[in-house]
This record gives sequence, structure tokens and C-alpha cells, in this order.
Amino acid sequence: MARNHFIEVKNLVKNYGTGNIKVTAVDNVSFYVDKGAFIGIMGASGSGKTTILNILSTIDRMSGGQVLYDMADISQMTEEELSDFRQENLGFVFQDYNLLDTLSIEENIMLPMALCRHKTSKARLKEEIESRVKSISETLHICDILSKFPYEVSGGQKQRAACARALVNNPKLILADEPTGALDSNSSAMLLHTLQIMNRELGATILMVTHDVFSACYCEKILFLNDGKICSELERENMDKKEYLNRILDMQFKIGGDDIYAE
Repeated sequence: MARNHFIEVKNLVKNYGTGNIKVTAVDNVSFYVDKGAFIGIMGASGSGKTTILNILSTIDRMSGGQVLYDMADISQMTEEELSDFRQENLGFVFQDYNLLDTLSIEENIMLPMALCRHKTSKARLKEEIESRVKSISETLHICDILSKFPYEVSGGQKQRAACARALVNNPKLILADEPTGALDSNSSAMLLHTLQIMNRELGATILMVTHDVFSACYCEKILFLNDGKICSELERENMDKKEYLNRILDMQFKIGGDDIYAE
């Protein structure tokens, strides 16, 4: 019997423009994601990695192919159904945090739950929301900044708060788009450790787009993109961190692209 994966991407195509000026950003890409996986997508600028993330997040529409979540085809959903799907199934970690400066860190983390309260009137009471925020904040070690505002904390603390916000609704998938791009090396290491905790201790399924080799070392599997196509895959399996890092560097060198080594 064929195995049903959590996410199945089948012959995905994304074109921009029309006629003679049409550009293919994603060219017949297929892969799968199982529950509890931590998968990275790597490639040089313009390789199509962010386009794939945007399609999986339902922000952008595909030109062809299928994306199935638990066998449900998102290409068949209406805009209203896609909006509900995002709120109920997806969590996001962006490069620029996307925290609201007029809300405290605690209120920012609460926001996704608060937006869904009208759908489950009694299940999302204030006590439940506060309990969920407290539990996640303890795990991610940010309880001491909950009463502060985003402009009062460091970049690393903002990004951990963004991770907590992404987790608060118990999403089926966390989508991270270059999450270390705006951070220094210490804050980047702290964030990546946070993502690892989310994956290993909280059971989050994570799909992360990055061109940073150090960040990719935290993924258990990496898909390498070039010109809109998956040109190779690498699984960590039993490799130690140094060997895995070297294998990633070797793969990047084979693919080419000068901008894939720096954040």
C-alpha cells in the first residue's frame, strides 16, 4: 500500500508573466514532508526556494501541479477556505519578525489565538490562551520579556517571540523564511536551537528556506534548488555536525552561486 505523506508536492510549476516574457520560477518540482520532519530548502537567489515556500503557505497560487496536505489539495480551495486553512494549520517565522510594536511580546504571541476565538467561542477563553502562551514561553525561555514591547528587546529575543507566536495555535506546519537573516551569529545560534526545540520537544514539523550553511546543519534533510528545479537532496542520517557541514558545502560548490555562503 502506498504511503500517505503529511505534505506531498507533485510536479509543482510556477510561471510569472505571459507570452514571450514568461518566466518559470518553479519547474516541475516534487517532494514530500512527513510529520515531525525538519527540512531545509537551499539555493542561490532566484533559485525558486521562496516561491515554493509562498505556494506552500497559500500566499501564492501555483501555475500547475498539486500540493496536498493530508491528501487535501490546496489548489482546489477558495480564498476564504485558504484563509481558514492558514489560520488553523500554518505557523510563520519571518526574517523581519513581523511583531506589532504597539502590542507587548505576550500580546503578539496571543494574537493568532485571539483571531480564531470567534470560531470556537468557549474553547478559546482568556485563561486557556494565557496558559498556552505561558507554556510555550517557558519552553523557549522568554518568560522574562513577555511584558516588554518589541522595541525593548534584542533581535534574538524578537525572533524567539516570533517562534512562540508561530507555535501558539498548534499548527501542523511551521514555515520559516530565512529566519536568521537579520540576526548576528550568537542570536542566529540561539534561534536555530529554538527551532530544534520546537521540532524535537514540541513535535513541530518545520520547513525552512535558507542559503546559510550553518542554519542548514540543523535540518535533518535538505533539498537543493537550482533554476527552479530540485537538483539534489541530502539527509543527515548518522553524520556528525562537521561531516554534515562539509557535505552541504560540497553540494553548494557543485551547484554554484557566489551568494549562497553568506547571510
